[in-house]
Amino acid sequence: MATSNDLKNGMTLDIDGVLWNVVGFQHVKPGKGGAFVRTTLKNVLTGKVVDRTFNAGIKVEVATVDRREMTYLYRDGAEFVFMDSESYDQIPIPPDVVGTTADYMLENTVATVALHDGAPLYVELPASVELTIAQTDPGVQGDRSTGGTKPATLETGATINVPLFITTGEKVKVDTRDGRYLGRVTS
Repeated sequence: MATSNDLKNGMTLDIDGVLWNVVGFQHVKPGKGGAFVRTTLKNVLTGKVVDRTFNAGIKVEVATVDRREMTYLYRDGAEFVFMDSESYDQIPIPPDVVGTTADYMLENTVATVALHDGAPLYVELPASVELTIAQTDPGVQGDRSTGGTKPATLETGATINVPLFITTGEKVKVDTRDGRYLGRVTS
């Protein structure tokens, strides 16, 4: 239990049984009336962002979210199996929790898994990963109708847009948040 005065970015609150991350907060002391805290909260499971105001000093429930480094091992049916890097426990995580992160994960990829009371909440990859282009058509010189990009399929099966000069078999850096091409990887 904490008070609204203790709120900080990154804290996870349990409001009416729903987990919310504090994205932003501002303490406000108007000339008239009592002080209050204006917050921007993001739902941990759905990603929905809402603004909420708390009176200063009221008690808020702080949820304990355990963020652990885990290694993605393999897929078992629909579920993704991760191994805790410290205890070597294997945890199956359903595809709706993994979400679009699966588009950029290969076996043995290290990810951060957030757990609350032993239940996985979300899987987070580093901001960028290096993947190999599995298939892309050759770029035709002079074809600028698509802004100089073409679709390419990654080794994970996801499709991204890459510049015309990228060929099949090249290693590229990809932004895991929005799937943007960031550049070639030179060894």
